[in-house]
Amino acid sequence: MTITLFISILTVGATVTALLTEAIKKAYANANKEYSCNVIALINALVVGCGGTAVTYMLLGAEWTVNNIICLILMGIAVWIGSMVGYDKIIQLIKQLPNKEEK
Repeated sequence: MTITLFISILTVGATVTALLTEAIKKAYANANKEYSCNVIALINALVVGCGGTAVTYMLLGAEWTVNNIICLILMGIAVWIGSMVGYDKIIQLIKQLPNKEEK
């Protein structure tokens, strides 16, 4: 994976994830349901980042090597971090996960 391709997928992925997260948050708010913004962003980022990278590999005809699969996973994480817009959001998510009560 080249640097240009990485930055392109990261930029598009973070933008799509942010927009999709806002849409899902609005849907939950309209349904008067409780939700965690950070967990929604994490799930969206993993789907968009990993899925977008996989689609890009297929369209470019890239081989499914171990290095490409590692880059695919890392892209999911990078898109998540990029969509979280800051360190404080990541810390907030880490604090929320152990304290989440089962309903």
